[in-house]
Amino acid sequence: MIVCVCRRVSDKTIAQCARSGMMFEDIQMEYGVATQCGKCEDCARSMWSECCSGSSVAHVHYEEPASKIAA
Repeated sequence: MIVCVCRRVSDKTIAQCARSGMMFEDIQMEYGVATQCGKCEDCARSMWSECCSGSSVAHVHYEEPASKIAA
């Protein structure tokens, strides 16, 4: 979904940048997010914040060993 209509920046771009460690100000400089009309700033910052806080925790998938399942 497009978050910043003025600069055509998507939620995927913001999330990818946040997960790679970019600060919000860096995303503004690189992509122009929330630098023209400013209507997207709250949404963009919120999305950036969620992705930054979630990036430090890896997704772990645990499966029971086959020996426990068969018992």
